[in-house]
Amino acid sequence: MEMRVRILGADSFGSRSMATAVEAGGVKILIDPGVSYAPRRYGLPPHPLEVKRLEEIRDRIIDEMRDADYVVITHYHYDHYLHRPEYAELYRGKVLLVKHPKAYINVSQRIRAHRFLKLNRVAELANEVIYIDSGSYVIDEGLVIRASPPVPHGAEGSKLGYVVMVVVECCGMRFMHGSDTQGPMSREALKFIESVRPSLLFISGPPTYFAGFKVPREEVERGLEGLVEAASHVEELVVADHHFARDLEYPRLLREVSAAAGRPVVSAAEYMGVPYEPLEALRRHLWREHEGETADSDRAS
Repeated sequence: MEMRVRILGADSFGSRSMATAVEAGGVKILIDPGVSYAPRRYGLPPHPLEVKRLEEIRDRIIDEMRDADYVVITHYHYDHYLHRPEYAELYRGKVLLVKHPKAYINVSQRIRAHRFLKLNRVAELANEVIYIDSGSYVIDEGLVIRASPPVPHGAEGSKLGYVVMVVVECCGMRFMHGSDTQGPMSREALKFIESVRPSLLFISGPPTYFAGFKVPREEVERGLEGLVEAASHVEELVVADHHFARDLEYPRLLREVSAAAGRPVVSAAEYMGVPYEPLEALRRHLWREHEGETADSDRAS
């Protein structure tokens, strides 16, 4: 047996997402099958290219959902699961392993979890719903999904609530989906990485684009330091993306983290071998190009 890990959506190739498909032991596991975009960035709405890319990634996720056996949801932010009522049928017959909807959760996510599981009837449609926090789920001999205790979405005391980090163990490999731990910033998340020593880690890097603005600079620095330390506990490769890739300086920051860690820390785009297209970070540039093309077209007519 072997494990295959494919990142279906990520900020470094166009949309807010950490959707991941893991195939191992004859089953398919989808982790955080969601995608979204920022309603405003630089005071601008999404560019048409961003809308198109979101639709492409969403369609890819939907296709993967059809034959998935297990679906894992690390928390209830909309870029981490297909949440609208029209998607409820996609969860029919699946085994859902989800962050607890009532414990270690902020008010916003508690409401979203209730709407998703109860009002949208996903809990009824699913074959089984398991609260995975601090737990493990044995699929077969040699294939296990396990989760961390709830850890902060970013720094300790974050108003954004909690997430769970998820590990898929099979075939002598340990893949960890680090969710929105943002570096990690918290010692709890870092300790979990150290305890697992994953072969491959996919994690949200710190939101450097918010440093000194929406997120204190010292927290962002802690996230960068946490990413370097986390890399020392990973056996093969670190993929750091999501919030991190929303910064125009992301490629340089990746190089600096890699140098400090003494091993490659790469984008999801590089891992998947697709073009680097951080469309949200490029939104201002995209709209300027769009306006220039519109002006040229007007002159031509």
